[in-house]
Amino acid sequence: MLTESKLAILADAAKYDASCASSGTSARNSVGGRGIGSNEGMGICHSYAPDGRCISLLKILLTNYCQYDCLYCVNRVSSNVPRARFAVQEVVDLTLDFYRRNCIEGLFLSSGIIQSPDYTMERVVEVARVLREEHDFRGYIHLKTIPDASPELLQRAGRYADRLSINIELPTEQGLAALAPEKDGAAIQRSMGRLALHIDDARQQARDQRGRPGSPQIVSLPGRTRRAEAPRFAPGGQSTQMIVGADAADDRTILATSARLYGGYGLRRVYYSAFSPIPDASRALPLAAPPLVREHRLYQADWLMRFYGFTHDEIVPPAASLGDSEARSSGMLSLEMDPKLAWAVAHPECFPVDLNTAPRERLLRVPGLGVRTVEKLLAARRVRRLRHADLGRLHLPLAKVLPFVAVTDHLPHDRLRAPARLRAQLAPAPVQASLFA
Repeated sequence: MLTESKLAILADAAKYDASCASSGTSARNSVGGRGIGSNEGMGICHSYAPDGRCISLLKILLTNYCQYDCLYCVNRVSSNVPRARFAVQEVVDLTLDFYRRNCIEGLFLSSGIIQSPDYTMERVVEVARVLREEHDFRGYIHLKTIPDASPELLQRAGRYADRLSINIELPTEQGLAALAPEKDGAAIQRSMGRLALHIDDARQQARDQRGRPGSPQIVSLPGRTRRAEAPRFAPGGQSTQMIVGADAADDRTILATSARLYGGYGLRRVYYSAFSPIPDASRALPLAAPPLVREHRLYQADWLMRFYGFTHDEIVPPAASLGDSEARSSGMLSLEMDPKLAWAVAHPECFPVDLNTAPRERLLRVPGLGVRTVEKLLAARRVRRLRHADLGRLHLPLAKVLPFVAVTDHLPHDRLRAPARLRAQLAPAPVQASLFA
């Protein structure tokens, strides 16, 4: 099969994996004539995957042959799809060629399982090794690791990759057992734990070499000296992905799983991928995809947990702590309004927030105020007291912000005491947008 034909099959087969952001790693470039490429993304041409996501990585599978039969996967062993397989050198050549033509900023490489997890992982790692060691490639590399592979192979992967990821696939053990019985949830989490330890060790050694007394900092070489470099291991950390809507797990369960992964394994990102119906689907799968806005709400809720100080059980509280709202007691995020606004409407006792006196933690809970905006407000109020006109100058969404804040010349009236009316005012009927609108 021609390389172009393989690329068409294996790029399309990789489109369902959302966890391909290229962030969080140390900057590298080829200034000074060393190596090839840069991972800083300047001048990169972005392309669009068939599912509408904007990407700037060569996102492919090493092969879409797979010995597993995960029901939600288009590449499962029982799926009736065209199959292809790249040689290691073909992936290397494609990556370098696309990079030289300024089409990509790096490589996202995953694979179906062939022969054994160790054999497959060895091929994936070899692609990264050849790029780094034989071509001095300095672009971004994200490797999708195989949890059943040996710890030694996972450790080698971290030497070459900027980021590693292991997909947890589904938020519950029950869902995994029902839809992917050949996968072991405990093994996935053990591998996550190993990666977390290696990442933490590498970061600690880097901190030690940056200035802890007694640590080796200078290496003597013939004719010159240079600062010793700490061992490198996946500086962009690790991530995972959960499929949304393939099983019966609600949003409360999904966010609880994400919170446990962030706290237990120090993940940089959890990605949420709305289930997409596949050809020749099993009867155990839903007939239709969940609304894309559900995926969007989960990302917003994830952001609240990571940057805004919310806990998962605040965003979608346990059923025992809820009132009469059927939408909230179902364990699902509201599709009509974003999670922060929904929380604010449900907790009128926490508002209004005085923008001139409230601490940063309370300001972050105001709908319409982002992290950067809060920093601007804190800086501005050191100079003088904030007024209504100042909020307009910051280009805030005033219709969303004003019901929840107080400033020198503005106090919200009785709208907070009528949450139903406030909800109707702030949450117009949703419209399902096209991906390419």
